[in-house]
Amino acid sequence: MKNLQTMKHSVQKGFTLIELMIVVAIIGILAALAIPAYTDYTIKSRVGEGASLSGAFKTATEVYWSENGTLSGIVAGLNATTLGLSAAEGEYVSSILFLTGPIIDIQYKTTTKLGAAAPTGANTGCIAYVPTRPSTTGGNLIWTVNATGCTGSGVATKYVPRT
Repeated sequence: MKNLQTMKHSVQKGFTLIELMIVVAIIGILAALAIPAYTDYTIKSRVGEGASLSGAFKTATEVYWSENGTLSGIVAGLNATTLGLSAAEGEYVSSILFLTGPIIDIQYKTTTKLGAAAPTGANTGCIAYVPTRPSTTGGNLIWTVNATGCTGSGVATKYVPRT
Protein backbone atom coordinates (compact mmCIF):
# COMPACT_ATOMS: atom_id res chain seq x y z
CA MET A 1 0.00 0.00 0.00
CA LYS A 2 2.80 2.30 0.79
CA ASN A 3 4.16 1.73 -2.68
CA LEU A 4 0.87 2.89 -4.24
CA GLN A 5 0.88 6.15 -2.26
CA THR A 6 4.45 6.83 -3.34
CA MET A 7 3.41 6.42 -6.96
CA LYS A 8 0.53 8.89 -6.56
CA HIS A 9 2.89 11.54 -5.21
CA SER A 10 5.45 11.03 -7.94
CA VAL A 11 3.20 12.54 -10.57
CA GLN A 12 4.90 15.15 -12.79
CA LYS A 13 6.28 18.02 -10.68
CA GLY A 14 8.09 20.11 -13.32
CA PHE A 15 8.55 20.78 -17.02
CA THR A 16 9.79 18.24 -19.48
CA LEU A 17 12.93 18.82 -21.51
CA ILE A 18 10.86 19.23 -24.69
CA GLU A 19 8.74 21.98 -23.11
CA LEU A 20 11.83 23.87 -21.98
CA MET A 21 13.45 23.54 -25.41
CA ILE A 22 10.32 24.93 -27.11
CA VAL A 23 10.28 27.96 -24.79
CA VAL A 24 13.98 28.62 -25.43
CA ALA A 25 13.44 28.33 -29.20
CA ILE A 26 10.53 30.82 -29.09
CA ILE A 27 12.60 33.31 -27.08
CA GLY A 28 15.48 32.90 -29.55
CA ILE A 29 13.22 33.62 -32.54
CA LEU A 30 11.76 36.72 -30.87
CA ALA A 31 15.23 38.01 -30.01
CA ALA A 32 16.46 37.41 -33.56
CA LEU A 33 13.64 39.61 -34.85
CA ALA A 34 13.78 42.31 -32.18
CA ILE A 35 17.52 43.07 -31.98
CA PRO A 36 17.98 44.35 -35.59
CA ALA A 37 14.82 46.44 -35.33
CA TYR A 38 16.03 47.97 -32.06
CA THR A 39 19.46 48.73 -33.55
CA ASP A 40 17.87 50.53 -36.52
CA TYR A 41 15.62 52.47 -34.17
CA THR A 42 18.54 53.70 -32.04
CA ILE A 43 20.56 54.76 -35.11
CA LYS A 44 17.54 56.67 -36.49
CA SER A 45 17.13 58.49 -33.19
CA ARG A 46 20.82 59.41 -33.14
CA VAL A 47 20.66 60.73 -36.70
CA GLY A 48 17.50 62.61 -35.71
CA GLU A 49 19.58 64.70 -33.32
CA GLY A 50 21.01 66.49 -36.34
CA ALA A 51 17.53 67.21 -37.61
CA SER A 52 16.54 68.87 -34.35
CA LEU A 53 19.78 70.86 -34.03
CA SER A 54 19.45 72.16 -37.60
CA GLY A 55 16.10 73.81 -36.85
CA ALA A 56 17.73 77.17 -36.04
CA PHE A 57 19.62 77.08 -39.36
CA LYS A 58 16.42 76.39 -41.27
CA THR A 59 14.67 79.21 -39.43
CA ALA A 60 17.52 81.63 -40.21
CA THR A 61 17.33 80.62 -43.89
CA GLU A 62 13.56 81.11 -43.98
CA VAL A 63 13.80 84.53 -42.33
CA TYR A 64 16.43 85.59 -44.85
CA TRP A 65 14.20 84.29 -47.68
CA SER A 66 11.14 86.14 -46.41
CA GLU A 67 13.03 89.43 -45.96
CA ASN A 68 15.04 89.38 -49.20
CA GLY A 69 13.16 87.10 -51.61
CA THR A 70 16.41 85.36 -52.51
CA LEU A 71 18.89 82.95 -50.97
CA SER A 72 21.95 84.22 -52.82
CA GLY A 73 23.13 86.26 -49.82
CA ILE A 74 23.63 83.17 -47.67
CA VAL A 75 27.25 82.26 -48.16
CA ALA A 76 29.05 78.99 -47.59
CA GLY A 77 30.84 78.58 -44.27
CA LEU A 78 28.24 80.20 -42.04
CA ASN A 79 28.05 78.31 -38.77
CA ALA A 80 26.22 78.68 -35.47
CA THR A 81 28.61 81.33 -34.15
CA THR A 82 28.42 83.56 -37.24
CA LEU A 83 24.61 83.35 -37.13
CA GLY A 84 24.56 84.37 -33.47
CA LEU A 85 23.35 80.93 -32.37
CA SER A 86 24.66 78.79 -29.57
CA ALA A 87 26.98 75.97 -30.57
CA ALA A 88 25.36 73.40 -32.85
CA GLU A 89 27.16 70.39 -31.46
CA GLY A 90 25.49 67.48 -29.77
CA GLU A 91 26.14 63.99 -28.49
CA TYR A 92 26.32 62.61 -32.04
CA VAL A 93 26.60 65.76 -34.21
CA SER A 94 30.05 67.26 -34.71
CA SER A 95 29.10 70.33 -36.75
CA ILE A 96 26.38 72.08 -38.74
CA LEU A 97 27.19 74.70 -41.35
CA PHE A 98 26.02 76.16 -44.64
CA LEU A 99 27.40 74.98 -47.98
CA THR A 100 26.94 76.76 -51.31
CA GLY A 101 23.33 76.67 -52.36
CA PRO A 102 22.59 77.24 -49.43
CA ILE A 103 22.64 73.68 -48.18
CA ILE A 104 22.65 72.91 -44.46
CA ASP A 105 25.38 70.32 -43.89
CA ILE A 106 25.19 68.15 -40.74
CA GLN A 107 28.29 66.11 -39.87
CA TYR A 108 28.18 63.21 -37.40
CA LYS A 109 30.91 62.20 -34.94
CA THR A 110 32.98 59.04 -35.00
CA THR A 111 32.70 58.76 -31.22
CA THR A 112 30.24 60.05 -28.65
CA LYS A 113 31.11 62.53 -25.89
CA LEU A 114 31.56 59.60 -23.54
CA GLY A 115 34.14 58.04 -25.87
CA ALA A 116 31.98 55.17 -27.10
CA ALA A 117 32.08 54.41 -30.82
CA ALA A 118 29.23 55.93 -32.78
CA PRO A 119 26.86 53.35 -34.25
CA THR A 120 27.67 51.95 -37.67
CA GLY A 121 25.44 53.64 -40.22
CA ALA A 122 25.66 57.06 -38.59
CA ASN A 123 29.36 57.34 -37.76
CA THR A 124 31.33 59.90 -39.79
CA GLY A 125 28.37 60.34 -42.08
CA CYS A 126 26.45 63.44 -43.02
CA ILE A 127 23.02 64.58 -44.15
CA ALA A 128 22.03 67.70 -46.06
CA TYR A 129 18.94 69.89 -45.88
CA VAL A 130 18.32 71.52 -49.24
CA PRO A 131 15.79 74.37 -49.61
CA THR A 132 13.67 74.48 -52.74
CA ARG A 133 12.34 77.85 -53.76
CA PRO A 134 8.58 77.95 -54.26
CA SER A 135 7.19 78.32 -57.76
CA THR A 136 5.04 81.26 -56.67
CA THR A 137 6.32 84.54 -55.33
CA GLY A 138 6.10 84.82 -51.58
CA GLY A 139 5.68 81.11 -50.89
CA ASN A 140 7.50 79.20 -48.19
CA LEU A 141 10.70 77.26 -48.74
CA ILE A 142 10.33 73.51 -49.13
CA TRP A 143 13.02 71.47 -47.38
CA THR A 144 14.28 68.13 -48.60
CA VAL A 145 16.75 66.02 -46.68
CA ASN A 146 19.14 63.50 -48.19
CA ALA A 147 22.50 61.86 -47.68
CA THR A 148 23.98 63.34 -50.84
CA GLY A 149 25.03 66.91 -51.37
CA CYS A 150 26.86 67.08 -48.06
CA THR A 151 30.60 66.95 -47.49
CA GLY A 152 31.77 63.41 -46.88
CA SER A 153 29.98 60.11 -47.11
CA GLY A 154 26.28 60.24 -46.48
CA VAL A 155 24.40 58.42 -43.76
CA ALA A 156 22.73 55.24 -45.00
CA THR A 157 19.46 56.12 -46.75
CA LYS A 158 17.30 54.08 -44.38
CA TYR A 159 18.43 56.27 -41.47
CA VAL A 160 17.83 59.66 -43.14
CA PRO A 161 15.02 61.56 -41.36
CA ARG A 162 11.86 62.36 -43.27
CA THR A 163 10.88 65.95 -43.89
